[in-house]
Amino acid sequence: MADDAIRLHYTVPGDDFTRAGEASADLKSRLKKLGLPPTAIRKVSIALYEGEINLAIHAHGGDIDVEITDDEVRMTLSDDGPGIPDISLAMSEGWSTAPDEVRSLGFGAGMGLPNMKKYSDEFDIQSAVGVGTTVKMAVRTT
Repeated sequence: MADDAIRLHYTVPGDDFTRAGEASADLKSRLKKLGLPPTAIRKVSIALYEGEINLAIHAHGGDIDVEITDDEVRMTLSDDGPGIPDISLAMSEGWSTAPDEVRSLGFGAGMGLPNMKKYSDEFDIQSAVGVGTTVKMAVRTT
């Protein structure tokens, strides 16, 4: 970690779709003020928003830690949720375990993890059933 990095922490409440998106909106605003390239800001915003929604839907909330340096934005999303039994299946576009009531709100289409990977330059997911999930993403800004 860089000593001059900007570090931010967000807590995402579980099952609260009115607040899901607050972290990505705040980070987007901060990145604009820092003058980061619009393409990088867009990628960060999409990847983080998808992660927030996943935390709210599947993990009953979690934490996001962000590190901003001159070269990249690193995001770590962690939760103590149920974990993902089959990561490769969960990474398949359109596959979702979201309940019907969540789908009726327009969420849970099975694009969260695929979009997180698509819009990040680095992506790593680790999960254990009954323990939780950690997703690490990085978007280069240069």
